[in-house]
Amino acid sequence: MKHIANHPATADMQALDAAHHLHPFTDTAALNKVGARIITSAKGVMLRDSEGNDILDAMAGLWCVNIGYGRDEMADVAARQMRELPYYNTFFQTSHPMVIALAEKIAALTPGDLNRTFFSSGGSDANDTNIRLVRHYWASLGKPEKTHIIARQNGYHGSTLGAASLGGMAAMHAQGGLPIPDISHIAQPYWYAEGGDLSPEEFGLKAAQTLATEIERLGEENVAAFIAEPVQGAGGVIVPPETYWPEIQRICDAHEILLIVDEVITGFGRTGAWFGSETYGIKPDIMTIAKGLSSGYQPIGGSVVSERVAAVFAEKGGEFNHGYTYSGHPVAAAVALENLRILDEENIVKTVATETAPYLAQRWAELGQHPLVGEARISGLMAAIELTPDASARAPFLEPGSVGPICRDHCFGHNLVMRHVGDKMIISPPLVISKAEIDTLVDTAHKALDLTLADATKHGLMKAGSR
Repeated sequence: MKHIANHPATADMQALDAAHHLHPFTDTAALNKVGARIITSAKGVMLRDSEGNDILDAMAGLWCVNIGYGRDEMADVAARQMRELPYYNTFFQTSHPMVIALAEKIAALTPGDLNRTFFSSGGSDANDTNIRLVRHYWASLGKPEKTHIIARQNGYHGSTLGAASLGGMAAMHAQGGLPIPDISHIAQPYWYAEGGDLSPEEFGLKAAQTLATEIERLGEENVAAFIAEPVQGAGGVIVPPETYWPEIQRICDAHEILLIVDEVITGFGRTGAWFGSETYGIKPDIMTIAKGLSSGYQPIGGSVVSERVAAVFAEKGGEFNHGYTYSGHPVAAAVALENLRILDEENIVKTVATETAPYLAQRWAELGQHPLVGEARISGLMAAIELTPDASARAPFLEPGSVGPICRDHCFGHNLVMRHVGDKMIISPPLVISKAEIDTLVDTAHKALDLTLADATKHGLMKAGSR
């Protein structure tokens, strides 16, 4: 493989990276032994590394590059805005044209009466905002005791102190004294691993009803909100049974609590609709957005609130003592607006719904027939396969988490970015992926599964454990 001109040698960049860069969610010692893979450019759904390899990015970066890489329009808009107004804040009774236009566009796109946006730099700080926001909401209504937020086991809402507390990731809670007080977690709608002998429909109802049980345990008078993702992304693309969300909605409607729907991953076309809330018939009081809002071209997120919530801020008065230096940053807002224009005018969301998502579903189902796979599931352009030593029993491996990394490495070794979550393999490609590129993705994944099965068999890992 040839070295790419105009870049330092790969080994030199790896050495500098190891010397000066701390990576997120990384075992630093283990990474420094092998060196980071250096990504130097990208176009469409393809990445290129410093050794000249072209890599199909089936994760759209971190679930975010919805319009694909290398759109010149995005760079042009950013440059134009930087020359005109590179920065100004939205504190001190000021605003600017780009944030006003973006807030109006989000109101037009989001379902129901989600008409006001509090901007952040990403999903984690937007969910931190939500903690502050719902508690301020209830306090403004004379109910300051309503502080508790219910979330889900294995959910993911970001990695700041507050957002990681809302998330239900055990490994994250093991570091830093998490979760913070007044947050608790209920069952996830993960039929494959936790459904036992119940049908998916029966399990979906059972999982949803744990919300009612938790509200009763805590006392409705103490509960501020329930937060969940339409599909649990980082938890392993856990697609809820069809009975789950209608029952969650019924419970929320029957109680005096707010429903926060975290659309950081599912928003802006990922499920084949503009928002996962539309796909699953959810009516949020607050919607968390980020990632696909700008397709990752600029860091931006927000909390979109319903008229019910906004009215308290507009009518009750009083200062909401919360905000970020970069809330509604003009360059990020301009880039997000251009991203939404591209998604809309190029009919990208409709193409996902009518063409590429159905085609991926057809091809993805083929992987479900592989002897190493217990389930292949999908929602729009996000999907997962469960690796198992015994598909008929939906059995875990005796050594959980031992096979997923092997499969990930085989994918990466064959120039496919496919992520592992334990022994689950997940994808979330750019929404502009073509049918031919889907073929490449699935064919490469199948090859990786064959190699993984051979390795797992050779090393004695094909032994079933129990749940």
